[in-house]
Amino acid sequence: MGRAAKHALSGPLPFAAMVLCVIASFLALDRFASHGEQLLLGAATWAILIASCASLEPEDRARALLVVLVATCAEVIGSILLGAYTYRLENLPAFVPPGHGLVFLAGLRISRSAPVRNHPRVFVAAVVAIVAAWGIAGVLLLGRTDILGAITGGLLVYVLIRGRTATLYAGVFLVVGFLEVYGTSIGAWHWAATMPDTSLPAGNPPSGIAGVYVLFDVLAIALAPRLLRALDRVRLLPA
Repeated sequence: MGRAAKHALSGPLPFAAMVLCVIASFLALDRFASHGEQLLLGAATWAILIASCASLEPEDRARALLVVLVATCAEVIGSILLGAYTYRLENLPAFVPPGHGLVFLAGLRISRSAPVRNHPRVFVAAVVAIVAAWGIAGVLLLGRTDILGAITGGLLVYVLIRGRTATLYAGVFLVVGFLEVYGTSIGAWHWAATMPDTSLPAGNPPSGIAGVYVLFDVLAIALAPRLLRALDRVRLLPA
């Protein structure tokens, strides 16, 4: 990649746009991929994530790593064990764990873009309005009654209003919203009509499911400094 292209992608919004293009492209390729070909998509996603982390501050790299770890555990529980949603090949595709890291970084870069930094309250208010409208539509207007989406959307609105890093969460919501709508529309995965072992109806996708992603980010932000301190202590140990 030339210097001009690298410089263009270094901007917050161009980087976020690149992540959306990667997500859309890889999900489109996954429609025809075998298990082995999913491994190749996973390797490519990891390469993009590692390259994207190269210029970050240590704490941001730690956050991205922790998001990958926490989200992967949640994927195994939510998809493989509980069956709340199911991927096309009924597995956990190899590109999904590093994809969570890219989603976090895209949301982070959106939150640091000039328009958002100059007008944070307007940005957060606009996202709150989108979450609320989608949640109401999921309950009243869409094809599947989406109570799960309304509940998780309410959680997300609370965090957006009260959270200290609300612009990050709002940015992540925009990326996750695109990912969920696009991924379910092309059949990359689908959500169960009701949550496992409950009668709680859910949309495909649930409108406020990005609220769960925000929990990954909250944990990553809280744990990243501790991870860095632990690594520093390990480096200081005598050989």
